[in-house]
Amino acid sequence: QVPLVQSGGGVVQAGGSLRLSCTASNLVLRWNTVGWSRQAPGNQRESVATITRNGETTYADAVQGRFTISRDNLGGTVYLQMDNLRPDDTAVYFCGIPGYDYWGEGTEVTVSS
Repeated sequence: QVPLVQSGGGVVQAGGSLRLSCTASNLVLRWNTVGWSRQAPGNQRESVATITRNGETTYADAVQGRFTISRDNLGGTVYLQMDNLRPDDTAVYFCGIPGYDYWGEGTEVTVSS
């Protein structure tokens, strides 16, 4: 399987922004619905957003209006723009292909109050 490479996590103050990126070497992301999920300490993993290969998007209620999922022009990289971050957004974020239950290794996002 082709590894999914994630980048862009870090520490930010509440109200700040981060952008996460997810890419794969063989453009596998281009032809599949791609999702971002997250897992906070002590919690189950939850879906955050998805984007189909045609660009249709869905969002969890908790992030609607604050997060934006998108693709680059070739579709080989998927982004998660996170604005107006809150402390309860603190989690490890994973990108992946939900249809195949195939996920990257995760990147940490910490939002301080």
